[in-house]
Amino acid sequence: MSRFDGRSGPIRLGMVGGGQGAMIGSVHRIAARLDGDYTLVAGALSSTPERAQASGRELGLAEDRIYDDFTAMAIREARLKDGIEAVAIVTPNHMHLPAAREFLKRGIHVICDKPMTSTLADAKKLQAAAEKSDALFVLTHTYSGYPMVREAQARIKAGELGEIRLVQVEYAQDWLAEAPAPDNKQAAWRTDPARSGVGGATADIGTHAWHLARFMTGLVPEKISADLQSFVPGRALDDNAHVMMRFEGGARGTLWCSQVAAGQENSLRIRVYGTKAGLEWEQEHPNHLAITPLGGARTILSRGLAQNGAAASRMTRVPPGHPEGYFEAFANLYREAATAIRAHRTGAEVPGDVIFPSIADGVEGVAFVEACVRSSSRDGKWVSL
Repeated sequence: MSRFDGRSGPIRLGMVGGGQGAMIGSVHRIAARLDGDYTLVAGALSSTPERAQASGRELGLAEDRIYDDFTAMAIREARLKDGIEAVAIVTPNHMHLPAAREFLKRGIHVICDKPMTSTLADAKKLQAAAEKSDALFVLTHTYSGYPMVREAQARIKAGELGEIRLVQVEYAQDWLAEAPAPDNKQAAWRTDPARSGVGGATADIGTHAWHLARFMTGLVPEKISADLQSFVPGRALDDNAHVMMRFEGGARGTLWCSQVAAGQENSLRIRVYGTKAGLEWEQEHPNHLAITPLGGARTILSRGLAQNGAAASRMTRVPPGHPEGYFEAFANLYREAATAIRAHRTGAEVPGDVIFPSIADGVEGVAFVEACVRSSSRDGKWVSL
C-alpha cells in the first residue's frame, strides 16, 4: 500500500528545472496536462533563486510552493498533506542524480528527462536509489510513445519480419553546425562536459536513436565500434558519431547521430530488415509506417486505421487524417506513467500493456554513450556494453 493511498483526481506534480528559457520544461508541462492526469503545484524551476521565483510566479504556482532548491522542495513536499506525488526532473544531465535521489528516498515518483545521468557511475547510483525506493522511475524517451513505433514493435515481436538481420537508425540535426551564440542556453550546457557528461551528440540524441532501436526490435546488444568527431573548432564534446552494432543472435546494425548535418532539422529515422520483410519509420512523418515483404509491394500503414493492432490503438488519440506528433507522443508516456502511479496508490498490478522507459533503459543509455567514447578513443575498437 502506497503512502498516497486514498488520493484521487489529478496527480499532484512538481518540477525541478524547466524555468524561463528552458524549452524542454514547457514540453513536459504540456504533455503532463494534455490528458488531465496531472496538476503542476510546485517547482524548483531554476538554479538561481531570482529566476526560480520569477518562473514559478509566471506559471501561477502558489508562493509557498515555489522553491529555491530541490532539496528544500523534496523535504517540505514530502511532509505536506497535499504534497506532490510525482516530480519531473528537467535539468541539465549532471543534476539528474542529486535531484532524483532526493525525491526517490521520500517515496515521490520521478519522471526524468534523458539521458538519465551524465556518467555511468551516477547512473548506477541512481539505479540503486530507485531500487531502494517504493517510488516509480520513468525516463522520457519520447519516441517510444508514438503509435506507429508501437505498431512496428508489435509486428516485429509477432515475427512478421522474420529473423532480424539488419537495423539502421539515424538521428540528424544541424543546430550545432556552427559555434553557438554565447547566450544560447540550450547549446551551452549540451556542449559542456561538466554538465552534459562525456558525450555530446551521442548523449543528447544518440541515446534516443539507441533506445528506439532497442525498443522497437527487442534485440540485445553485444558490442559496438564507434567513430566520434568534434567538427566545430574548440568543441570539447562530439557533434557527430558513426557506430556499428553487433547484437545477440547475429543481427548487425549502424547508428549515425549528428548535430552538424546541414539542412537536417530533427531527422530521426529507423529501418529494420528481417528474413521476411523490412520496415521503415521516420519521426518527421510519424503517422505512417512502411512495410515491404521480401519480393512484394511496399505498403504504407497509417495511424488510426483498423489494420493496426491494439498497441498502436492505445496510443492513438484522434481519427486518421488528423496529424499526431511530438506533444502527443510525450503525453502518451505521461499517461502511461499516470496509469502506473494510480495503480501504485493501492498496490494494484500495473496493466501489462502499460509500457514506459525504465531505470534499466537509463543505465543502458549512459553505458552506450561511454562505450562510444571508449571505442572511439581506441580507434574504433569493438567494446562491450
